[in-house]
Amino acid sequence: MSDIPSISSSNFIKEAVLEDIRTGRFGGRVHTRFPPEPNGYLHIGHAKAICITYGTAIEFGGKYNLRFDDTNPVKEDTEFVEAQREDIHWLGFDWEEREYFASDYFEQLHEWAIRLIKKGKAYVDHLTPDEIREYRGTLTEPGRESPYRSRSVEENLALFEQMRRGDFTDGTCVLRAKIDMKSGNMNMRDPVMYRILHAHHHRTGDQWCIYPMYDFAHGQSDSIEGITHSLCDLAYEDHRPLYDWFLDELEIYHPRQIEFARLNLSYTILSKRFLKQIVDSKIVDGWNDPRMPTLSGMRRRGYPAEAVRRFIDLVGVSKNESLVDVALLEHCVRENLNMTAQRVMGVLRPLKVVLTNYPDGLIEELEAVNNPEDPETGTRKVPFSKVLYIDQNDFREDPPKKYYRLAPGREVRLRYGYYIRCEDVKKNPETGEILEVHCTYDPETRGGYAPDGRKVQGTIHWVSALHAVDAEVRLYDRLFTVVDPRDVDEGETFLKYLNPQSLEVIQECKVEPSLLNTKPGTRVQFEREGYFCVDPGSTPDRLVFNLTVRLRDTWAKIEQAQQS
Repeated sequence: MSDIPSISSSNFIKEAVLEDIRTGRFGGRVHTRFPPEPNGYLHIGHAKAICITYGTAIEFGGKYNLRFDDTNPVKEDTEFVEAQREDIHWLGFDWEEREYFASDYFEQLHEWAIRLIKKGKAYVDHLTPDEIREYRGTLTEPGRESPYRSRSVEENLALFEQMRRGDFTDGTCVLRAKIDMKSGNMNMRDPVMYRILHAHHHRTGDQWCIYPMYDFAHGQSDSIEGITHSLCDLAYEDHRPLYDWFLDELEIYHPRQIEFARLNLSYTILSKRFLKQIVDSKIVDGWNDPRMPTLSGMRRRGYPAEAVRRFIDLVGVSKNESLVDVALLEHCVRENLNMTAQRVMGVLRPLKVVLTNYPDGLIEELEAVNNPEDPETGTRKVPFSKVLYIDQNDFREDPPKKYYRLAPGREVRLRYGYYIRCEDVKKNPETGEILEVHCTYDPETRGGYAPDGRKVQGTIHWVSALHAVDAEVRLYDRLFTVVDPRDVDEGETFLKYLNPQSLEVIQECKVEPSLLNTKPGTRVQFEREGYFCVDPGSTPDRLVFNLTVRLRDTWAKIEQAQQS
């Protein structure tokens, strides 16, 4: 069929969708959804699910829903709803008018629960939570039937009505599906459908005190919305028989569930529960801390959404769980920013340089390239004067071998400027700290080239002291020190592997004056340092830059080695 889209990169999800279109299943429709629970912020793992579900719909000319799975009022909040909306939009996806909540369907779900009771397929159980776990059995031992399993339909209807009215306290009883306590699939051993929670819901208020479990709400919500392909991670593969059982027993429209491997990232924790623990313990500065793997954290750090989507594309779709190297994500970020970020000069650890033979009071404007990868971005003027700042790392009084930067008697090139030669060093007589480096400049080398053809090996960046703007720079490193922080010894937690050097704050950095009125969210490259993003809390009076990623590309080297 000519109207079937081509598949750029084959994967089992696309192949399944193609087959359904060929056979006429769902009338040739493709309609997917992303159903986050609003109990936290979305992270890079959710980005994979979003890209797969939305991308599948788009590729086949279908539709895409956003549905908030708000069935647990104890953990959910409007704050998380709004944050998740913002994150998905930032990632580049739009669900148009198709935004829904599981709570929209509470009344319908309740009616369907009554239908199952009337069919003899559900019952109210007064076992305690611990007793339910005990009766469920193990992977090697079958479960035992609850003594309340044989209650009559009439009794179950009456008890379920009492549950809804609020006659019972939390944990007194639950509504369970009546399936098979001897099933080899633990999820089919009379799973809980409803529990009692006397808690205020962010949308329905105190209207309900019983709430459906995810397994009961999920498939039925898909059915209500006319979803064709319910795409979810492998954790729900064993839940698929239950997904199908509810839909079949209710005799309602039946979507198709397909599972894919979730994303696991090196040096990263993607468990929402663990991330909440990190936030609540104030180990980080909230959910949007640039060290967090949340989409809001990545946005604050300066990750372009295009780079995140590119990363997800490279990871691909599979049925096998694996640990993806975070260096691949950083590589995608560098690739994007290399093409898009303006180059500027910023000195993180300033060291004063005095050009002793430069005319007093003279100020020049040197031409600097904004982005060599994009000539259309043009150039800018950078002020140059007698006193400059260079980075402390660009000077050594006693340089080691293969050190090609500034040292006594040595000549270097100033980026876009002149050749300078170190003639003298001024120190604190008591501490020996280097206070100033005195140099001479060669006025014939403006632009970085010598008329006599002599060459220098080192080129360093700088900022005019007279025009420098103070800035705070936050250097971020990985939050954990080991590849897989989930792999811990018995009795220990992932907190053991927290990186104490994951954040370094440097005050009084010096940046060129073009950055004075830079808007929050702007991404730039500090030449020879890395890519940085202006923090949302930054102001002209207090510039704050967050390190996005260093210039060194580990993944590119890995990739090159693999190809050689």
